[in-house]
Amino acid sequence: MAIQLIINKEFGLTKNENPIQGAFIIEELTDLVEHAVLLEFDRLTERGGVLGAMETMYQRSKIQEESMHYEMLKHTGEYPIVGVNTFLSRKGSPTILPSEVIRATEQEKQFQITTLKALHEFHAQSLEESLVQLKKDAIGHGNMFEALMEISKFCSLGQITHALFSVGGQYRRNM
Repeated sequence: MAIQLIINKEFGLTKNENPIQGAFIIEELTDLVEHAVLLEFDRLTERGGVLGAMETMYQRSKIQEESMHYEMLKHTGEYPIVGVNTFLSRKGSPTILPSEVIRATEQEKQFQITTLKALHEFHAQSLEESLVQLKKDAIGHGNMFEALMEISKFCSLGQITHALFSVGGQYRRNM
């Protein structure tokens, strides 16, 4: 019963007197979504299609705007999400940061450093050839997913990042 109430609260059907009768609300919501999608397709067409819109970074800016709008609605409570901004547990909202940030203890830090050093020592022989192969795959447009899955068995994230940076450089977005 509680799950049904949660779904009703988030879906918004309870704003209608009788959502089942004639399914008017469902049809209206469908029409609104369809209209919004067609408007967005028109906006993309005006910008020269998907590739033209990508050149002007339309999609990225639209996603950023919508994301910011969604977060604003979520934080103000205008967009109810059960467990996030309505019907909260005693611990509070998972989206609002606690008053203090949880930090790793010195013992946990040292354990991670020791583990990383052990990884480097254990795979010292295969490390260099694995990094060279990763660089070749990156330059030669090889299957990077497969290469990354394989090299992650031998190398740390830092080593992989430095190897890819050495062949690809830093990403710079077109303005």
